[in-house]
Amino acid sequence: MKIIIIGGVAAGMSAASKIRRMNSDIQITVYEKGGFLSYGACGLPYYVGDFNGDYRKMIARSREAFDQMGIETYLKHEVTGVDAGKKRVMVRDLESGREFEDAYDKLMIAVGAEAVIPPFPGRELIGVHALKNMEDGIFLKEYSKMDKVRNVVIVGGGYIGVECAEAFLHIGKNVRMIETASRILASFDEEMTALAQEELLKQGVKLHVNEKVEAFEGDGLYVNRVITNKGSYDADLVIVAAGIRPCTEFLKDTGIERGKNGAIIVDREMKTSIPDIYAAGDCILVYHEVLNENSYLALGTVANKCGRIAGTNLAGGSEVFQGALGSAAVKVCGLELGRTGMSEADAKRLSVDYNTLLVTVNDHPAYYPDPTPITIKLIYEKGTRRILGAQTCGKKGAVLRADVFAVAIHCKMTTKELGMTDLIYAPPFAGVWDAIQIACNAAK
Repeated sequence: MKIIIIGGVAAGMSAASKIRRMNSDIQITVYEKGGFLSYGACGLPYYVGDFNGDYRKMIARSREAFDQMGIETYLKHEVTGVDAGKKRVMVRDLESGREFEDAYDKLMIAVGAEAVIPPFPGRELIGVHALKNMEDGIFLKEYSKMDKVRNVVIVGGGYIGVECAEAFLHIGKNVRMIETASRILASFDEEMTALAQEELLKQGVKLHVNEKVEAFEGDGLYVNRVITNKGSYDADLVIVAAGIRPCTEFLKDTGIERGKNGAIIVDREMKTSIPDIYAAGDCILVYHEVLNENSYLALGTVANKCGRIAGTNLAGGSEVFQGALGSAAVKVCGLELGRTGMSEADAKRLSVDYNTLLVTVNDHPAYYPDPTPITIKLIYEKGTRRILGAQTCGKKGAVLRADVFAVAIHCKMTTKELGMTDLIYAPPFAGVWDAIQIACNAAK
């Protein structure tokens, strides 16, 4: 049997590795459009910002290691079409231009997502860039070293935009962030984004919300200004972090069912609407176990889990994805923010009968040095007090506390149950009542 995998980063190589561990006889061929395999794209802002000086540290497994496993990999090869009836894919070698077809018995689609760069005038200028793949990271790290690059404008205040802000501050740049919406980090509730915005301002970021980019201007080939509906700003480098979209346009005539944003619809075994075709990663919709609906969650954790499940099932197994919670975290300079489960906006949209609670308590007692505040927001069901969502923010210890809430939500625990769970106490780490428990026990 021959399995072709389209995409060789997180989900694709997780699937390939799992298939090989289960069956040494299956022929596995991977076509990857980029020049690198199996890397942690979430590390790219920290590479650009010189927290990490070697891009190879982001590579989970080398191409040579996959060769030794008997997995054929083709870099800079783009799959341009799929003929599901004939079980063939159309491939273009991006270096030579050669086009050819390849046949499969089973197919996996793990093409991920691409950065959205709206059609602003001037988008073609040198210095207007996205940060989505390894090639982007390598280019931006070198480009930002040039003496002329002093003013960096970030378009978009999502996860990547915020991480890029810290990265460029770290290497001594002047940073400006422009966000169309009324606040940054829209997946968090307003109480948390207010803390994040305050931190960015404190660290020197010039933050603009409710402001829309209209164009980029340049002096010859290079960008030097960003034009908005409210003003114009010097820019030696522009990072466009205005969102992502699944790279699935090449599937439009295949009959593979897709959602409104182009993401592939799969069942919980990662099967698409076409027999023998599976999908995983940032190109699919996944089941959200609290929202009880399919959601678009472009997260490395979800991609790796779903890739592993797809690999199991491609190799003849029968594994079901239990669902995601949208658990995510972001570092905002000196703060860390974590979230899991349902936001208050989700609860309103789904007409859930809910309560919320916001508390701020120290991460450990005052009788050990350097206690720092953690703010916790709970969303829980009225009556039952079942925990539906949680968000955390603090200088230290906040994100991993969100993990505790993720387990509690998965296990359908109530605030009362988690409030009395036997959590660790020692003065350097937590009080006799941890911040988690203080929040839960305050829920009414």
